[in-house]
Amino acid sequence: MCAIEAGRRGRRVVMLDHAERIGKKILISGGGRCNFTNLHCRPESFLSNNPHFAKSALARYTPADFIALLEKHGIPYHEKTLGQLFCDRSAHDIVNMLERECKDAGVRILSGVKIERVAAACESASERFSIETSAGTLHAASVVVATGGLSIPKMGATDLGYAIAEQFGLSVVPCRPALVPLVFNADDRERWCDLSGLSAEAIATSMGGRHPVRFREKILITHRGLSGPAILQVSSYWKAGQEIELDAAPGMNVFAPLFEKNARRDHGAALAALRTVLPIRLAERWLHSFPPQAWTNHALENLERDLHAWRVSPAGTEGYAKAEVTAGGVDTGELDARTMESRRVPGLYFVGEVVDVTGWLGGYNFQWAWASGASAGQDA
Repeated sequence: MCAIEAGRRGRRVVMLDHAERIGKKILISGGGRCNFTNLHCRPESFLSNNPHFAKSALARYTPADFIALLEKHGIPYHEKTLGQLFCDRSAHDIVNMLERECKDAGVRILSGVKIERVAAACESASERFSIETSAGTLHAASVVVATGGLSIPKMGATDLGYAIAEQFGLSVVPCRPALVPLVFNADDRERWCDLSGLSAEAIATSMGGRHPVRFREKILITHRGLSGPAILQVSSYWKAGQEIELDAAPGMNVFAPLFEKNARRDHGAALAALRTVLPIRLAERWLHSFPPQAWTNHALENLERDLHAWRVSPAGTEGYAKAEVTAGGVDTGELDARTMESRRVPGLYFVGEVVDVTGWLGGYNFQWAWASGASAGQDA
């Protein structure tokens, strides 16, 4: 996006990628159909040490702008849920579209090229930087770092972007895996992990910080812990040592039938009620794990309360190998929010995931990539 915008302005642009094929992370996203944006994209859907930083770029390049680009190229798409937009056919449509736009803008793309060193050249305003690569040395007035984060290292993720920032004296907010499955502690692993593959709708709540953050979607029990959209969302806010809370029956009074006149009050009746909201095996295990001490009104009220406030203390996350994105990154205080240019080093820009801006699950991180890239491309 940055290359396209800069090329349209008549700038001579070379785009370097150490991968043999550009857009590899685009190609694997959304199950191969690329969840390329979200209709409900807003600054509140992003994490950053400065929650206001993303506002300018997101306002200047919106989901509607990217949708217009798809429609220009005749790419069919659809909304799945919660404003998530996917390609009807394949993520290849997005990569091919961006390649065509680059070609039309006169952008030169070099793939399979390793960046060995970026240095201040101090030659002139038109040659501020030298970029030593496996294909030779380039000189440029501007360098835009769009290297992504540390997530999914098997796809070629590296710390190059952070290293360049630190080399030029910019601060980097400590990184951590985000949108990542959580790992149970030993007790919970023993209790739940043989139910791997079972899922249910729930509200997952981050209990850390001053303001709890809640997400209502599916949760999934894995062979090591918890995953599913609600868990991935809340993982971005989770910190080691904190709990998460699960409401396993959102908006429902599951055990209300046991309060009816002449209703049975025993394990079988409670299990029958619980099976209306949870998979059978999960319902059985949950009631076994949180059995009422009696069948009094008070005990049933506590049982209902526990179902809506199931506390889990994760031992950790599945790490960068399973993380969809990286939280943290180049400190937004170092960058101009309108242009993404370094405040310290003229001509040096940082965009996308390498910056301390992390979106929710569902197309938000792609929209930040398009928006921050376009903003830099209009200035670099």
